[in-house]
Amino acid sequence: MVAQSTLPVDEKVYDITIIGGGPTGLFTAFYAGIRNASTKIIDSLPQLGGQLAELYPEKFIYDVGGFPKIRAMDLVDQLIEQTSQYHPSVCLNEKVLHVTKGEDGIFKLETDHKVHLSRSVIVTAGIGAFSPKSLPAENVKKFEGNGIFYYVDDVKKYKDKKVVVVGGGDSAVDFALMLEGIASHVTLIHRRDQFRAHEENVKTLYASDVDVKTFYELKVVHGDDHITGVTIMENRTKETMDIEADLIIGSLGFTASLGPILEWGLEVEGNEIVVDTRMSTNIPGVYAAGDIVTYPGKVKLIATGFGEAPTAVNNAKTYLDPTSKLHPGHSSSRKE
Repeated sequence: MVAQSTLPVDEKVYDITIIGGGPTGLFTAFYAGIRNASTKIIDSLPQLGGQLAELYPEKFIYDVGGFPKIRAMDLVDQLIEQTSQYHPSVCLNEKVLHVTKGEDGIFKLETDHKVHLSRSVIVTAGIGAFSPKSLPAENVKKFEGNGIFYYVDDVKKYKDKKVVVVGGGDSAVDFALMLEGIASHVTLIHRRDQFRAHEENVKTLYASDVDVKTFYELKVVHGDDHITGVTIMENRTKETMDIEADLIIGSLGFTASLGPILEWGLEVEGNEIVVDTRMSTNIPGVYAAGDIVTYPGKVKLIATGFGEAPTAVNNAKTYLDPTSKLHPGHSSSRKE
């Protein structure tokens, strides 16, 4: 028997409650507004925007239609402006702990602050709770937050600095290219010669002034009060090399966990929620979209999440009102 919650209850029952205020969650709220659904967003972070706002505000985004490139925070700002037209209720700094469905069909979403009520739920929680993977080298802990960073939140602090970027994914390549022309020198080291990044970005990287060192690994960080350099090792020959450095950016990815989501009764595969072509989960009335979902052929891109959001909302709309149209139509589909 679960103890009765003593948390305050928001008595208003919303049509759709969105768990996660990242780019997919924001676009979901916008589209829910188009479908005239009363909407609430709940997010555990202190601001909207998810990872884009929290970790990559200065990073360029390349996979959103209509923008050759756009800074992550600029994209978040425009999504917030777009969503605000429909005035969704927004609850920040609240972590959803339990989601239960009552006999009346109303969902109770219990957070660490209060209880929210909703007729349907759309989960857009990204990769879940995340933390960066620490750099595997000597003296790393000493400088984390003071010379070693795992994201770029302000490019000004890298101005005229010697920067070493560690990693081989899209973020590492983007960070290196972002800081070219701002830092005095950028070195990117990667333990292989194959990058987990878009081919065009890798091509741009090799055409840039970034010093790309493949088959190298970070071994030691040097310095007393501040970083003065690093030792890197060629992992085939085991030969080492010393490089002057002022700042290091670790970009080895993140460890992610669904946390309390695992206890909600949803079908989960790996660290992702299983959905069908309607973005429906195994619980009627609960949908999901964005990086948190999996289905055959799933591709994790912001653009993909933007496409999944209307599918989730439209199906939630017909769940709430079976007489409503699944496809509301648009101007190009109307006959004279």
